[in-house]
Amino acid sequence: MNISGNTIFIPGSTSGIGLALALELRAKGNTIIVGGRRTDLLEQIAEEHPDIDTVAIDTTSAASIEAAAREVLAKHPDLNVLVTMAGIMRIEDWHKPETFLASAEAVLTTNVLGPIRLIAAFIEHLQAQPDAAIVTVSSGLAFAPLKATPSYNASKAAIHMLGESIRLQLADTTVKIVELEPPAVRTSLLPGQEDSDFAMPLDEFVTEVVALLESQPDAKEIQVERVKFLRYGEARGDYDQVVATLNASDPHGK
Repeated sequence: MNISGNTIFIPGSTSGIGLALALELRAKGNTIIVGGRRTDLLEQIAEEHPDIDTVAIDTTSAASIEAAAREVLAKHPDLNVLVTMAGIMRIEDWHKPETFLASAEAVLTTNVLGPIRLIAAFIEHLQAQPDAAIVTVSSGLAFAPLKATPSYNASKAAIHMLGESIRLQLADTTVKIVELEPPAVRTSLLPGQEDSDFAMPLDEFVTEVVALLESQPDAKEIQVERVKFLRYGEARGDYDQVVATLNASDPHGK
């Protein structure tokens, strides 16, 4: 995708990676619409950044996604980039159903059904644009599992394969599929992660991501250097060592 001149909708961007990415992409000359459930955060963003548009959206709700899509497209008919940023991560114990089932259902609804519904809401519009992109957000954990977060790992593996598949189907359209693959980043995704020495500083991550988008406009996967340890374990032949190192190093894996 081109780094500038786009109109970009990023649901799930009222904090963390989503908001940091929105601000960096705005600085590159893009029109940005951020979405989220918390109206107080949306109001704060609108006040602090009046050139960023905001829309209320709950990506766990099909009706909310449809309503937000109508609002966004009515106000921004030139929208050409969708970033399916929204996601949750939960620590789970799979020894008993009462300690994982509700969590797993919530994670899959948010992390898998959410992006699918978002793509469904915008895909016809995006195909009508001369140059468009869908940015999916997987994780290094799509390629090497963290013991503590089974549903999250599985959801991100699903997003990876979803992107691989629809890229093939949409090859005859103007819509590019770009997969962003974060490592652990210092955000509030899990308790304690914002201050974790294990996680990558948020500003460093987003700066590297934008630099990659700018220097590699045809890239299918956006991988900061730090995620490649997880991403290519199987290809290198050291997958078991990668998994062991990940789970020994990440405080949530113990």
